[in-house]
Amino acid sequence: MTSSTSPQTTVVMAAQAPTHFPDRPQFSGFMKPCRLEGEVSHLEVHGAIPDDIDGTFYRVMPDPQLPPFIQDDPVNGSISAFRIKDGKVSFKQKYVQTEKLKREREAKRALLGKYRNKYTDAVEFKVRTTANTNIIHFNGKLLALKEDAPPYALDPETLETLGLHTFDGQLPSLTFTAHPKFDPKTGEMICFGYEAKGDGTPDVCYYRVAPDGKFLEVVWLVAPVVGMIHDFAVTENFVLFPIMPQVCDLERLKQGGEHWQWSPETPFYVGVLPRTGAKPEDVKWYQYRNSFPGHVSNAFEDSSGNLVMDIALSDKNVFFWWPDAQGNAPEPSSIVSQLKRFVIDPKSSNLHLADPEVLQEDNSEFYRIDDRFATQPYRHCFYDMLNPALGTDFPGIAHQLGGGYPLYNSLGHLDLQTRKVEVYFPGRTHMVQEPVFIPRRGSGEEGDGYLLALVNNYATMSSELHLLDTKNFTKAQAVILLPVRLRQGLHGNWVDNDKP
Repeated sequence: MTSSTSPQTTVVMAAQAPTHFPDRPQFSGFMKPCRLEGEVSHLEVHGAIPDDIDGTFYRVMPDPQLPPFIQDDPVNGSISAFRIKDGKVSFKQKYVQTEKLKREREAKRALLGKYRNKYTDAVEFKVRTTANTNIIHFNGKLLALKEDAPPYALDPETLETLGLHTFDGQLPSLTFTAHPKFDPKTGEMICFGYEAKGDGTPDVCYYRVAPDGKFLEVVWLVAPVVGMIHDFAVTENFVLFPIMPQVCDLERLKQGGEHWQWSPETPFYVGVLPRTGAKPEDVKWYQYRNSFPGHVSNAFEDSSGNLVMDIALSDKNVFFWWPDAQGNAPEPSSIVSQLKRFVIDPKSSNLHLADPEVLQEDNSEFYRIDDRFATQPYRHCFYDMLNPALGTDFPGIAHQLGGGYPLYNSLGHLDLQTRKVEVYFPGRTHMVQEPVFIPRRGSGEEGDGYLLALVNNYATMSSELHLLDTKNFTKAQAVILLPVRLRQGLHGNWVDNDKP
């Protein structure tokens, strides 16, 4: 069976659809596809959940529903909702009903080709996104995000998919970031899209959205390189766009190649733009030596008007599965990412950035803060951490990890004022996923509350929720057991029940 999707590329599919998942790490062990939709009430709780926690933890995981017809089928987004009230927890899981998911269910086989390469698809899609990277709550809806397309909107209670969401036709770009930021004072959502005019285009579209969904401002920019901008930073008066040296080439896509390729010759760029009232020519593209920027912790302006950006940075290609043009990629166990602080003078004509300050020495990522202090000077940072000295039984769990090198074995809390680090170690057979911060009700103190994270237990091959009180960080307040195994997720967020 063949299907011509463009003049440049012809996709060849097997006459019979695959009946099982390939014997590859990303489909084995803990990463074996779940393909679960359902709900469970009254999850088993060890310890006690404080009565002042009342809300829902939403998270998304990439979870394939059908075996791929090529080696690396982009994976469907599946949404988890953990509702916590009166010390009880219920759980619901549902796929985002994307065009991909619905058409593949109808065809009873995979139809989407390589990651972000439409020229390898079996059929033509209008919107080929998998909506599998982040899930946010905005203006009464859940928005499932992947940075290659507009969001999909979902009902926060039922998780039913409402459809592709273009903000009533206001969305100016073809793409939408997986990491929008929220101003805690105004409720404004600050967003952007890169490759905003289509695959391989250098265009970046920046926009601000009022709490009621009305677009307030749109600014079109042209980046110095067509690179990935996975996360970005926002201060009170500026936005900052960190560009990874993972670059896209349209001709490579048309030849059936990968969307991204590591470029060791390309510097790490940071675009700086006034947050309001900007023109395209107002952007400044600062640069630093070739390195890999990860997730942002926070950003703010200091007393001198400098921009302070705290971000994960590695001197190696963290996305090692997308090597350089010669096929070179670092050994995964050699990759270290650290929280580093850049200080940028937005008025300077010198566009070369000074070396950043290392804020935390450990190998860390997935930074979360008390979001009430976003865009402002802050003190507390929570994150995933990998410290082999803590006692993880790496040989014992290696065969169950799935996907290769171990991820993170502990949660960290960095006090940026004292530089003291607290560590929560969940156990010798456990790995942690991204945490979320829950403010303590009635407290306005930064960092006073709870940290909640999904944890992989490789001894039981099931998932757990671990709840920590930030006043007693090194011990779990409660461990909530799931009767299922949820694959490694990407991002999620906490939504209080009193949020409109």
